[in-house]
Amino acid sequence: MNSIKIKGARVHNLKNISVEIPKNKITVITGLSGSGKSTLAMDTIYAEGQRRYLESLSTYARQFLGELKKPDVDSIDGLSPAIAIDQRSVSHNPRSTVGTTTEIYDYLRVLFSKIGQPHCPSCGRPVEKKDIDQIVKDLFSKFKIGTRLYILSPVATDKKGTFKKEFADYLAKGFVRAEVDGQIFRLEEIGELDKNKRHTIKLLVDRIVLEEDERHRIADDIEIAFRESSGFVHIKNLDTSEELIFSQHMMCPICNIGLPEINPKLFSFNNPYGACPNCHGLGYNLQVDPQLVVDERLSIDEGAIIPYHTDGYYLSHIKRLVHSLGGSTSVPFGELSQHVQEAVLYGYGDFEGIVNNLERRYRETESEEIKEWIERKFIVQRTCPVCGGKKLKPEALAVTIKGLNIIDFTQMTIEKAHEFILDLQRSFGDREQRIVGELVDEIKRRFQFLLDVGLGYLTLSRTVVTLSGGEAQRIRLATQIGSGLTGVTYVLDEPTIGLHQRDNIRLINTLKKLRDLGNTVIVVEHDEEVIRSSDYIVDLGPFGGENGGRVVYSGSIDGLINNPDGSLTGQYLAGIRRIKSPQVRRKGNGNSITIVGAKHNNLKNITVQIPLGTFICVTGVSGSGKSSLIIDTLYPALMNEIYRTRLPVGAHDRIEGIENIDKIIAIDQSPIGRTPRSNPATYTKVFDDIRELFAMTPEAKARGYDKSRFSFNLKGGRCEACQGHGFVRIEMLFLPDVYVECDVCKGRRYNEETLQVRYKGKNIHEVLEMSVDEALEFFKNVPHIFRTLNLLSEVGLGYIRLGQPATTLSGGESQRVKLASELKKVATGRTLYILDEPTVGLHFEDVNKLIDVLHRLVDKGNTVIVIEHNLDVVKNADYVIDLGPEGGDDGGYLIACGTPEEVAKVESSHTGKFLGKILGK
Repeated sequence: MNSIKIKGARVHNLKNISVEIPKNKITVITGLSGSGKSTLAMDTIYAEGQRRYLESLSTYARQFLGELKKPDVDSIDGLSPAIAIDQRSVSHNPRSTVGTTTEIYDYLRVLFSKIGQPHCPSCGRPVEKKDIDQIVKDLFSKFKIGTRLYILSPVATDKKGTFKKEFADYLAKGFVRAEVDGQIFRLEEIGELDKNKRHTIKLLVDRIVLEEDERHRIADDIEIAFRESSGFVHIKNLDTSEELIFSQHMMCPICNIGLPEINPKLFSFNNPYGACPNCHGLGYNLQVDPQLVVDERLSIDEGAIIPYHTDGYYLSHIKRLVHSLGGSTSVPFGELSQHVQEAVLYGYGDFEGIVNNLERRYRETESEEIKEWIERKFIVQRTCPVCGGKKLKPEALAVTIKGLNIIDFTQMTIEKAHEFILDLQRSFGDREQRIVGELVDEIKRRFQFLLDVGLGYLTLSRTVVTLSGGEAQRIRLATQIGSGLTGVTYVLDEPTIGLHQRDNIRLINTLKKLRDLGNTVIVVEHDEEVIRSSDYIVDLGPFGGENGGRVVYSGSIDGLINNPDGSLTGQYLAGIRRIKSPQVRRKGNGNSITIVGAKHNNLKNITVQIPLGTFICVTGVSGSGKSSLIIDTLYPALMNEIYRTRLPVGAHDRIEGIENIDKIIAIDQSPIGRTPRSNPATYTKVFDDIRELFAMTPEAKARGYDKSRFSFNLKGGRCEACQGHGFVRIEMLFLPDVYVECDVCKGRRYNEETLQVRYKGKNIHEVLEMSVDEALEFFKNVPHIFRTLNLLSEVGLGYIRLGQPATTLSGGESQRVKLASELKKVATGRTLYILDEPTVGLHFEDVNKLIDVLHRLVDKGNTVIVIEHNLDVVKNADYVIDLGPEGGDDGGYLIACGTPEEVAKVESSHTGKFLGKILGK
């Protein structure tokens, strides 16, 4: 069968669709946000592929894994084993790095164990173990025939003592002479040495002239020297006074420090054999910062501070105060009485005790909420003082190749590391090529795959948790290509996230390489260049949510462009619809903020002026320094100044003009919650208003239900079988955890009594299942609820469900939920908004809506800074700050700044080149 045939797909909002996807081709599934793209690709095609894989396992294996629910589809034929490369499959393990994820670090561990040069971790001298035959060969290759040699056995190095007994024993063994502190003496003439001084003693085993017929005698001498000194021999050239040191052990002859066996385990920071014993391979220690305990304006509630403290008057006082404000409502620390403040902070004067108690609770508590609270408020990362953040034992760090240890190597950018490996291989002799030639070829291949997907600016030591969704996805893509699998269906979710247009072509070539290996590549994508480069297109819509889920078009790109009727995607591709540039660029309010001397990460001591009252885009290729400048430097510096926080700030000289703003809001792509309990309704607080409505119904009043009855987080109204989750988690051991619908409430989260209460015919579960657009119509006569829902719709989220778990939202969706939540608040006109790639996951039409929302914010006098690659957003900016020219070490310069038209004229700007092509369209 040459295609994957899907018949009657009804998952989520899919309208019983049937579609055929060709095998061994690149198929792009596109459409508006919420049109059903991810539902078709991930929740239908990939989910069925995963389910079939589990079914292929033995009965014994399946008993531990549970069963995956079959997607609601009539049939899927022609499906090969499926692998998903999505945005959310990112490890949260702090030990997971780019190097370990791509397996390059595993190859490096073998490389360093095979050809690395060990050194003494104390004095830095090269350390090498050799057998007797190797030493004899070295002597004949090093010295000329006829050279006079001393063969010495070092029996004491820098030690105190008289050594009278030892000299007598050596004399009895037949030794005649010894070198004591650099001079040769006959043993019977030495007598007692000064016991208060340190001495170095070497037995003179033999004096010999290097000749071919003396090989056997020299070998015997070396064996004797090894025996007396526990494995060391010194060979001294009497003609030049040069001295060679050999050992049959991995041990420093000077410091007497032994090295462990050099094997790949020694270079693993995930193995006790190689990990730094102080930080256990993390490179840092987590500690409670006592200063934060004093300085932080604590929020007190029963789940947070109270368990850390005592009993009696102070505890009951806090409890009464908390309960009086509604149970779990946060209480600002400053509102507590002085006695209670002292009790909480100092624990009856035992300040050290409260700090130790916090650390203990952090280590021992099983509550994720409490752990997260302590981490956010009090915990700081301290670089490990033993390994200096390098994660490994000193013995592992003392093994080098061309002067670099393995951690030094992983701290180079991938681009630089690739060059290093190429130079290393060019320097190989026949021996090295035989030992590690194939290994180095594999490392080069994997580096090239990472370069091909535009990640040359990353380092192998970069932790995976710090990567953007797009970066993590492209790393997994490169890893899959390296695996060389064929006959697989790969499903990718927007791999262009965070990628500059300059690098798009490299990503497209990578996808083609994956296809050409004999695989089927299905890509959920909005990027125009990827869509135009595909072999086949499936366009879903025509809109999002309930108005989506239909196949608008399937076929070639040419067919879509030539007949775009009914397809918004086709209309944008054909140029019938377009996102227009503004007619006039704002000049701003005359004030500005200036970052002077920014030096964080790869920033090259740059000074950047930000005109206030404008819409600003910060651009540049991936790794050029955009986040370093705005997220790591500007944002925390302003937060610390305006709100008196204690955030770490990137290196810079100063920031001028802070007095010109009074509020700063950063809207990033981090999840709106760590657990499925969090959702758009709870995050935007609209659920509080909805619960209030339900509590006001006649049925609720008759039963005595208040608004807490309609919370799935509290006992009383929720289903206790699943504790309000609606599902039960099954641990899958070597596969990701699977969530199975709760048998008791059937996924509805609430008990039957609560669900009997209805507002306008709907119970609380049915309201949470509504899409934003459905709820907008349902609550159109409730102004405060309607306003919040309308904002969610305006930022392109009309399709998401009110109760959709936070863990299922993409980074872009989470960011737009936060944006809508912030838009609810009354702006001061002097607010600075910072957004990091808000167009993630947005179709052309949705981008148009988002741009309108951002313009509205600026029209109120506020300033909006957007880090963005989307050229339609960039061309709408009043002012562009372009960094580069490249990523990593070759980035961090201010390349251009000004209006989009001005930036387009700067020849050295990659962004400018692409801007020039679309301006005016």
